Amino acid sequence: MSDHNVSTLDGRPSAFARGVFVANLIAQMGIVVTGAIVRVTSSGLGCPTWPRCTAGSFVPVDGQPEQWHKYVEFGNRSLTFILGVLALTSIAVAFMDRRHRSRTGQPPRKRIFWLALVPILGTVAQAVLGGITVLTGLNPFVVAAHFLLSLVLIALLTNLVVSSREQADQPITLRTNEYIRKGVWLLSFLMTSVLVLGTLVTASGPHAGDAHVQRTGWDPQLVSWIHADLVLLCVGLTVGLLVSLFATNSPRDIIGAGALALVLFLSQGLIGYVQYFTGLPWLVVVCHVLGAVIVWWATVRFLLTTRRRGAAI
Repeated sequence: MSDHNVSTLDGRPSAFARGVFVANLIAQMGIVVTGAIVRVTSSGLGCPTWPRCTAGSFVPVDGQPEQWHKYVEFGNRSLTFILGVLALTSIAVAFMDRRHRSRTGQPPRKRIFWLALVPILGTVAQAVLGGITVLTGLNPFVVAAHFLLSLVLIALLTNLVVSSREQADQPITLRTNEYIRKGVWLLSFLMTSVLVLGTLVTASGPHAGDAHVQRTGWDPQLVSWIHADLVLLCVGLTVGLLVSLFATNSPRDIIGAGALALVLFLSQGLIGYVQYFTGLPWLVVVCHVLGAVIVWWATVRFLLTTRRRGAAI
């Protein structure tokens, strides 16, 4: 890998490295959606053992009682290989960037270096948790933890992508007043609560796994309405934040990030209501999971726009 693929003279990693980081983020978001397809098609035990698909094979075999479900589950497991390759590439470009900075006298970017390790650590953690999920017979709380770990990884990778576009790790400059920033932090907390409750809605309802897999035993209607109420609270808070951003002449990119988050919140709420009142068709459920991932990315991105590391680009 040549030096021009490692870092630039303005303090940022190279365009190639930034592309690798973006690819890791997209792949992490994608595997959440494929995992949802596994769940809603009742394919969670399509490969009934782990790490093998069957007791004697790593791949699906003819005659398995799981029928076509084995291919759905095996396909999701296979995506871990792609994540692994991207994760190793992320480490490689981070090490090369670190060495190049040391050789050329550029300031180190420790934040980027350590965040670049997140994909491989996350892939290992998800593989272990995936095995526990299978071995516990798709315990709904373990399945929920599987999804929530993905959200943590997406948040960290969003930080990595944003940091790679900044010129330095220090100084940190706030780009709006402290009250608005605290409001965006509150929004992030509320959205975290929305997503946690969303996993509990799923764990309580008919898509918590296969037909004979345990549920939480909670009332899915009650959990669903609490979940929806929190979404409405997020929408109201975002509207208030946008008004405040306009009133204080905040930078346009912050306003744009907030507006995008608001549009996504409203779209996700609409999908949620369609899902609820149409009896949870699996395709709409998958769209809702995709929406949840994108909404979470938009929320984290909104928060990150309220401060800047290093000088303006």
